Amino acid sequence: MKKKMTLLTLGAALIAVPVLAAPGGDRNMGDANKDGVLTRAEAEAHAKAMFVKLDVNKDGKLDQADRSARHAERRAQMFDRLDANKDGSISKAEWDQADAARQAKRAEWKAKRGERAGAPGEGGERHAIRGHHGGKRGGHGGHGGPGGWMKADANGDKAISQAEFVAGALARFDRMDANKDGKVTVEERQAMRQAMRDKRGAPPAPPAAN
Repeated sequence: MKKKMTLLTLGAALIAVPVLAAPGGDRNMGDANKDGVLTRAEAEAHAKAMFVKLDVNKDGKLDQADRSARHAERRAQMFDRLDANKDGSISKAEWDQADAARQAKRAEWKAKRGERAGAPGEGGERHAIRGHHGGKRGGHGGHGGPGGWMKADANGDKAISQAEFVAGALARFDRMDANKDGKVTVEERQAMRQAMRDKRGAPPAPPAAN
């Protein structure tokens, strides 16, 4: 008898499975003209667009209802990708096939990161599913997960308005803008990420690809 997994059990299983994120992370997120420099206007426009995307129920705020809806949507999408024959369940063979593909992509990504760092085969990885972006990778505007969202909750009502969300994004921009010229360069982004890694006691990040 084949072992199968239903949509209801997929969420728990995914918690323990590392899923490879796209290389590059949020390095150029918000850089509308792709010139490698993020302006304050670009950061503000990106935050507003991201708020609209995250506000699933379109009630003008980000709260637990939006987080729950996004989690359910991601779980359903992941289930659909794993259910190769679309029979409404995931067999062990389907799970193993997906896991093999995931491992191959991880190995390829680690090799590419190692090449950029001058040390082939070495590199980091992160989990894309941790209850969404879930750890403490804040992203622009602090939308990297439930914890990131709530940092922008200025009035403590457990909901994030668009104004609070944008204010949080611009506050992060200002922290990265070391020379206060209204622009964040690749070097300034790298310096901010390294400062965060130093604070966590993590090893230095590999240099970004040119």
